[in-house]
Amino acid sequence: MRLVASDMDGTIVGHDGKISPRTVEAFQRCLDAGVEVVFVTGRPPRWLDPLREQLGHRGTVICSNGAVTYNLNDEQVLSAHLLEHSNILAAREIILDLYPAAAFAAETVTGFHIEHGFAEEGAVELLAGAVAMPLADSLGGHDVIKFLAREREVQPDNFLNRVRPAVAHLVTATHSAPSVALLEMSMPGINKSVTLAKFAASRGISQADVVAFGDMPNDVQMLNWAGTGYAMASGHPEAIAAADQQAPAFEDDGVAQILEKRLAALRASL
Repeated sequence: MRLVASDMDGTIVGHDGKISPRTVEAFQRCLDAGVEVVFVTGRPPRWLDPLREQLGHRGTVICSNGAVTYNLNDEQVLSAHLLEHSNILAAREIILDLYPAAAFAAETVTGFHIEHGFAEEGAVELLAGAVAMPLADSLGGHDVIKFLAREREVQPDNFLNRVRPAVAHLVTATHSAPSVALLEMSMPGINKSVTLAKFAASRGISQADVVAFGDMPNDVQMLNWAGTGYAMASGHPEAIAAADQQAPAFEDDGVAQILEKRLAALRASL
């Protein structure tokens, strides 16, 4: 184990935005043992406060399901895979044909653009700093890293399973919200595993030496790619099926439990 790659929400971060002290300590022990740590999340760069404030992480974060590699220390985008505006608008029309009540948003390198109906009035985290207007008008010259679609009257898996094949020629679609029908779409061919593989190679770390943790469909490719992929026992069935190992549930500090055991084994082998 030379590199630990972990998802955030539902894997180490709870609904309250908190990371447990045990998990914080486990990641610190990895660093103390010379094991590199990278976080691989669906979150955009603007939404990484738990890593900064609770873990004191200042390194690289792979954001927006692999679309962005971000340096948290310098708050700089190191690389970005951008969606074509024409693909976004074409995907939007296809989704509206399937789900006329769908609402849309676009995450850019520098901000968030939402259409009417995408977020509830009380959704502070979604609405803070957002530009609210039709996407065709608001995108302009902005570089889009993630396109989102929301539907309130359908189950999340059903939404994904119907939309994904219809837009596959335009975007890569996935989801990471267990109870909200919210699709996350990136440039075709981009997912967490693609960017994680490049990051590991840049550090001279082989695939076999990567241990990954995740819990949702947007983690599937990463769990498949890593030398050892752990799905959370509390995770989505697709993630559990994709991983070769299972970690205890999030509520039981599953990531910390696995890291503690692997670090103990690492020490015993020295």
